[in-house]
Amino acid sequence: MTRSAGGGAVPKGRSRRNFAGTRPVMDDVARLAGVSKQTVSRVLNDNPAVRAETRESVLEAMRSLGYRPSRSARSLASGRTRMLGVISFDAARYGPASTLTAINTAAQAAGYLVSSIALDTADRDTVVQAVDRLSAEGADGVIAIAPQRRVGKALAEAHLDIPLVVMDNALGDDTPMVTADSRGGARLATAHLLDLGHRTVRHIAGPTGWTSAERRAASWRETLERAGAEVPEPLVGDWSADAGYELGRRLARDPDVTAVFASNDQMALGALRAFHEAGRRVPDDVSVVGYDDIPEAAHLLPPLTTIRTDFQEIGTRSLRLLLARIDGRTDTGSRRTDAGSRQADTGSTTDTDTDTATDPVTVIPAHLIVRSSTGPAPA
Repeated sequence: MTRSAGGGAVPKGRSRRNFAGTRPVMDDVARLAGVSKQTVSRVLNDNPAVRAETRESVLEAMRSLGYRPSRSARSLASGRTRMLGVISFDAARYGPASTLTAINTAAQAAGYLVSSIALDTADRDTVVQAVDRLSAEGADGVIAIAPQRRVGKALAEAHLDIPLVVMDNALGDDTPMVTADSRGGARLATAHLLDLGHRTVRHIAGPTGWTSAERRAASWRETLERAGAEVPEPLVGDWSADAGYELGRRLARDPDVTAVFASNDQMALGALRAFHEAGRRVPDDVSVVGYDDIPEAAHLLPPLTTIRTDFQEIGTRSLRLLLARIDGRTDTGSRRTDAGSRQADTGSTTDTDTDTATDPVTVIPAHLIVRSSTGPAPA
């Protein structure tokens, strides 16, 4: 137990009342420490200009009064709201949902709240309205999970006046971008099937206009061309298991199809069912590779070979980059790698995967996870 200013016993660790009978405020701390309110503000903001003995005096006054700075007090002290905005699209899918969870976890650890806006459409007006709303709420910065090219175009036209980090979409300026290595992942998937002796690889692609889908399809095609293999027309889906099933039924009718690379695990799952219903055994007759490594992939029958994307790292790295921009640091932690490099011993890749050579880009490597859905080509 300790004593309050009025002499009464107050349980340690609980906020005490000041002389006016209310909870202690910054003015009370300043008065007890014998400093100005501005000095208390500087201590709250960890200003290095405050002398050590003055800082300790202010901290001791805070402890004595049981003062707990509110979020608004910290905002006044730092000029920040300690609130971040996130704009996401198709947030129910595994990738965006996992990334958003990682952002929230990292933001909480850094002492920030997150205000999220999930958009169903990617037109310019909708994106601009989301940006305006987050700006009006006082967001210190914004992360945009922008998987479609038109979203990137809309963000570029929105002229956001606070720090911005974008996922999967290069805006053509110095805006940091964090992206998974879609090109490298597709290259690993396609090369894995070719190495098993398959003459070519059919591709169930993601929807047109999605940057990751386009990069995976382009890399699949390039890998086949470099190997001198036939390049069949890709079948375009919509990321859903239903699309994978319908497209898989078409592929199952072609006896020459022995290897399929789907642009995500959900479409691969639908294709597995289609092959099963058609009597095409996986992997004896047809090998299937997915993408993303969803939690269920290891428990399918057969367990799915896939490309693992580290969505946790993507979300954490994006948050770190945004906080660096907010702090005004020029070293944002962006990482560049040599385009097209492949680490064969670990089944992982790194790839700059950018639209221009000058974009500040952080690339998260892809990893090939080999399970039972792939095997040697039929004799």
